[in-house]
Amino acid sequence: MQLREQEAHLDPEMWRSVLYKQMPELLQIAEIDVQSVFSEDSSELNRHHWKTLSEVVYSHMDQYDGFVVLHGTDTMAYTASALSFALQHIQKPIIFTGSQVPMSNIRSDAKRNVVNAVELATHPIHEVAICFNDHLYRGNRSTKMSIGDFDAFSSPNYPPLANIGINIKFSDYVNRENRGELSCRPVFDNSIHLIKLYPGLNPELLDCIDLKRTKAIIFEAFGIGNFPIKGENSLIPFIEKCKRNSCHILVTSQAAYDAVDLNQYAGGRAVRDLGGISCGEMTIEAAITKTMYLLGMQLKPSVFKTKFLQNIAGERE
Repeated sequence: MQLREQEAHLDPEMWRSVLYKQMPELLQIAEIDVQSVFSEDSSELNRHHWKTLSEVVYSHMDQYDGFVVLHGTDTMAYTASALSFALQHIQKPIIFTGSQVPMSNIRSDAKRNVVNAVELATHPIHEVAICFNDHLYRGNRSTKMSIGDFDAFSSPNYPPLANIGINIKFSDYVNRENRGELSCRPVFDNSIHLIKLYPGLNPELLDCIDLKRTKAIIFEAFGIGNFPIKGENSLIPFIEKCKRNSCHILVTSQAAYDAVDLNQYAGGRAVRDLGGISCGEMTIEAAITKTMYLLGMQLKPSVFKTKFLQNIAGERE
């Protein structure tokens, strides 16, 4: 969430006072406690912050009916995705929100987003979600689509969980079921690389990647999961090298909508035959955080593949 510098360093009780002063309607919705877990620009956040936040929420799960996480928009979808994997079988709402404009500005969207998020946190939503611009999205299905528009987030391959107008209209996609016992396992291994394909990518430049230290490579492929496999730009020799080094190959798409299918074209089939794993319709944020999460579990390669292809927290069909 965008804040002025003096706002960012307020202690929890001062934060509570600021929230009630700026948004007195919150008093009509819920009794709020505030905890400052960390105060960083969201571009600085990483797996260590995800671990800390997961553990804080988990340790307070019995004390509150719901949780609202104020977070910068740039990496909000990453953190929401990470928590959806770290905290399994949650039975209370964990709602992320923030703003495109600082709360102190006259035309800030912070007030609307926070009020909406707090109200949503009083409902039986058993998952991690993002509330922004009168929409509620599943956290691990969300991605930031706009830099300068109030409608900053979207859920390309999954319907909104709720739309907020005069009333809150929930969809049938909201998770309200209790399936298993709550667990907290915020293990994330960042031994990964993300490679975005482009016409003319020189495979020789990929030789600088130390595959002895890299456990997974995620390719942002063309379209449905297509790769160059002919001539000097063929990526097959590099992928074969990855396979020899027991490095997982994950394939997502540069297109935001629809799903990767490695069976459709020769390039995708060649990568599939070398052990490439489709990310399906997952967002890049979900694909990265799920990969880091499963690597952190130190699974055997066959188990990693099985788990990756499974739907763990609503991130894929």
